[in-house]
Formats: sequence, C-alpha cells, structure tokens
Amino acid sequence: MTRFTGQTIWITGASSGIGEALAVAWSREGAALVLSARNAAELERVRGLCANPERHRVRPLDLADTAAIGRTAAEVGHVDVLVHSGGVSQRSLVVDTELAIDRRIMEVNYFGTVALTKAVLPSMIARCSGHIVPISSVIGYVGVPLRSAYSASKHALHGFFETLRAETAQHGIAVTIVVPGYIKTNVSENALRGDGSRHGTMDETHQRAMLPEDAAPKIIDAVAKRKPEIRVGGKEIHAVLLRRWLPNLLRRVMRMK
Repeated sequence: MTRFTGQTIWITGASSGIGEALAVAWSREGAALVLSARNAAELERVRGLCANPERHRVRPLDLADTAAIGRTAAEVGHVDVLVHSGGVSQRSLVVDTELAIDRRIMEVNYFGTVALTKAVLPSMIARCSGHIVPISSVIGYVGVPLRSAYSASKHALHGFFETLRAETAQHGIAVTIVVPGYIKTNVSENALRGDGSRHGTMDETHQRAMLPEDAAPKIIDAVAKRKPEIRVGGKEIHAVLLRRWLPNLLRRVMRMK
C-alpha cells in the first residue's frame, strides 16, 4: 500500500521503539520522512532500515530545547503528518522524586510536544491540511504508581490535543491520539528515577509485551482513516474502559501493596 505517497511525515523519538517502527513502516507507504531524536547516529541507523533511505532526512532534536525546536521546524518546512513519539518515562515514588525531575519530564513530554506543534501548526492552517499524531499512553487515562510526572504529562497531552482537534477541524486538520499499553521498547530502561538517574531495567510487563513492529501498522491504519483515537497493546488497554465504568475497582487494583 502507498496511502502516503508524496507526503512528508515528521517523527520525533524516531531512534528507537514505536518511533523507529513507525518510520520503517511509513517508508514503505511512499512517505518522505523527517527523523528526529537526540542521537544522530541512531537516527542514521533507522534511516538505513527504511525503504528508499535517500528520500528521508535526519534532523537531531532535543525536545527540551525550545529554541532548537523553532529552528529545526523552519529547516524542515512543509509537514503533512507530525508524529510526536519522543518522550521520557519515570520510575519513582512521588515522595522520592525531586521537583526538578517532575519539571524535566513535563518539559520533554508536554512542553516540547506543544512547542513543536505550535511551530508546525500555522503552515497547516494556511494550507487547510495536516495531521497531528501524539503518542500518549494508557497512563494518560489511568494513574499508575511510580509514574506520577509521566502520567501527568500524558494526561496534559490529552487535554491539549482534544482542544486542538476542536479548534482546527474547521481548517481540515486531523488529530489522532495514540494510546499504547505495554509495548516492548526501552522506555522503562530509559525511565528516570527520582534523582534523575536512569532506571536501567526493562519492566517484566514490557518484556512480554506487543512488539513495536506489530503496533506500527495499526497506528498507521488509524491515521490513514483519520480516527480521533486508537488504543494499541494487550489486555491492559481495557483499563481505559475500567476507568470510565468501574473507577473504584480500578483504583483498588492500582494501589501499591
């Protein structure tokens, strides 16, 4: 299938995990990609895995650097689909987490995503065309122990992008919020502890989780169909429905022993 032939798709967090899998899968759909993350060498590796690697651009980017976001957006220019896959997770109790770490997680996951959206949005509005795809999480609906700031950042993304969808529908812009459950990536290994150090361990839940290569086609199909939201993963994605219909039961399940 080549549903995205001729379209420019900018993917943050493209050096690993869901972002990498989306890059490889989208390259087979005829898209021209812009790949961003902090690690330029890993981005080049991913570009080499893509179909027609010469068509794709690598643009290293730190989502915590607001000035760099504006400069990079100006360099990239026209974007048809903006995919926000960059972010950082957390593994620490609220009481043990330094406020600076809360701020750092919000800066990357929320403010960096918002800044890049605002950098690209005016040109989409001018063309009356565009699609924005934030990668959220089931944790954007459900508060889970040891992930307070991460959960807060994902909850914030839902509020922001639901509002953006309502504001920009008149301009022909679509928003598809992706809500993954457990996906087998290095997100838990790279998660921050309360002092800012790297967690360094893959959670057991992620070890047996859906592969990003299996999640990517489902996400791309949802974008092609301009769906407002897609949940992808295992049984854990049903926590979203439990939160809606059986909230007290879910709260009891989430309590730490």
